[in-house]
Amino acid sequence: MTSAMSAAPAAPRATDSASPLRIALVGNPNCGKTALFNRLTGSRQKVANYAGVTVERKEGFFVSPSGRHVRILDLPGAYSLHATSLDEAITRDIVTGQRAGEPVPDLLVSVVDATNLRLHLRFVLELRRLGQPMVVVLNMSDAAERRGIRIDHEKLEAALGVPVVKTVAVRRGGAASLLALLDRELPGAPTAPVSAVADPVNDIDAHTEVKKLLDAAVTMPEASAMLEDRIDRIVLHPVLGLGILAVLLFLMFQAVFSWAEPAMGAIEGAVGWAGEMVGGMLPEGLLRSLLVDGLIAGLGSVVVFLPQILILFLFILILEESGYLPRAAFLLDRLMVGAGLSGRSFIPLLSSFACAIPGIMATRSIQDPRDRLTTILVAPLMTCSARLPVYALLIAAFIPERTVLGWFNLQGVVLFALYVAGIVSALAVAYALKFFRRDRTEHPLLMELPAYRVPNPRDVLLGLWERARIFLSRVGKVILALTVLLWFLATFPAPPEGATEPAIDYSFAGMIGRALEVVFAPVGFNWQICIALVPGLAAREVAVGALATVYALSGGEEEVAAQLAPMIAAQWSLATALALLAWFVFAPQCISTLAVIRRETNSWRVMAASTLYLAGLGYIAAFITYRVALMFT
Repeated sequence: MTSAMSAAPAAPRATDSASPLRIALVGNPNCGKTALFNRLTGSRQKVANYAGVTVERKEGFFVSPSGRHVRILDLPGAYSLHATSLDEAITRDIVTGQRAGEPVPDLLVSVVDATNLRLHLRFVLELRRLGQPMVVVLNMSDAAERRGIRIDHEKLEAALGVPVVKTVAVRRGGAASLLALLDRELPGAPTAPVSAVADPVNDIDAHTEVKKLLDAAVTMPEASAMLEDRIDRIVLHPVLGLGILAVLLFLMFQAVFSWAEPAMGAIEGAVGWAGEMVGGMLPEGLLRSLLVDGLIAGLGSVVVFLPQILILFLFILILEESGYLPRAAFLLDRLMVGAGLSGRSFIPLLSSFACAIPGIMATRSIQDPRDRLTTILVAPLMTCSARLPVYALLIAAFIPERTVLGWFNLQGVVLFALYVAGIVSALAVAYALKFFRRDRTEHPLLMELPAYRVPNPRDVLLGLWERARIFLSRVGKVILALTVLLWFLATFPAPPEGATEPAIDYSFAGMIGRALEVVFAPVGFNWQICIALVPGLAAREVAVGALATVYALSGGEEEVAAQLAPMIAAQWSLATALALLAWFVFAPQCISTLAVIRRETNSWRVMAASTLYLAGLGYIAAFITYRVALMFT
């Protein structure tokens, strides 16, 4: 234990009325701490990294009802001040004043999940032992009341010797009691004697003190706990549980195709109408070509997949909000340990289905450095949402839309198989990496299983809006810039006088595509595909827009955004399409992902190794797929 952690209680601090009050939100993961931070600060916040490390730093400010200016820091989630991960080390160093450049907060706001006090109060006791001004926030108090959990916060306050308030961070006005407390005189050091609080080093005494607090101030409903136990007996069953997880994932990928079709049709119609309208207003020339063949064809062919991406995220957000995802991690722990990972790798890998970047950043919660590195290396094999437009295009073009076994959409079945291929390949790579380790010992999985709860519609909708905003931002920035660049490369130089081939054949893009075709011809890729692979390194979904631009400038129909699928179906072989699908299952992620690997591992060597092994797997998989497909088609 550090000297700061064992120090005697500090005297109440007087803060300069002219300077903002500095408070820090601290608590276990899944306590609603960040939701409370967002409720208090709104848009008045900034996100950066702590100096010298890659842990995210969220700081904001707000003005209390009385006019007090408050600067608030959202510290990384931690289970203990005895840090076992980088996130916990940052939190420990800040609350104990050991981090250079970070003053000790004027007030610690210890946020706990009111539905799971048995776990969260242990960390409160550790923070309480610091002897610093502190307030305990019983968050999700409405959920606790609905479940029949009765908390006498006055008795809890007397037992802890610090103020205790109730909040509902997801509800407007849900932080009013905390704001009212901040407007009063700041609390001083805890009033109860330090000896009455358990020593966190002795795990048994921590448990004993928490039990005393619960017995004194909390009434737990037996029926609610029994119901959760019954659900867990099914959800965590080694056979039934895996079956339920497989069914959920299968239904998710079925819905991606089935539910999105009407919205995608509407977007395709709007894109086609925009192309016709702009094309009819402008004479033939470079400006018309840029707008119709470049921007509308390129961007429209990517935006059309937004409904499928949002449906995928809808399922992920609901599973996360319901409390199911940690249980899925626990369920898969045995399987993942056998492959050289741990159950803690499940949530970062599942996050990688959305995007590998937050998935790789989420590995910071993995305590074992070797497990963290392995998870970082295999995270790009998860099928991120940027691959979805490519998969959807090729599946729509080459897989007939029909029902199999009287119930299932064949296109959805193929999409599910591609996701399974990514998962299986990740496990296989992790298993192979296991043999290169010197230490092959296994580490048990210890993690919190949160209470089941009904997903909050507001949080789900905000999550979907955030994902749509990020996707459309990429469309409006990265993909727009790349589409214009690709149009330029595909348009210039102009064909020589008397040329008989499409203009793109004489362009820079045509030259690049022909050169790359020599490398990719063995796997069945034509020069148009080779052109699309280059901008696809910056953002996967750009590959679809690149194909649309290339074919529009190759003499295809003007409404290429809507006609791209039938166009490639007529010009490509099934073997080529299957090989391209295999390439995208394995091939290197976007440049942004590779940059994050470099940043998180602080190693150019790891980034280079990741790029080379993914490219090698992609080429080998495409080659085998193409050659086998030729034998049967």
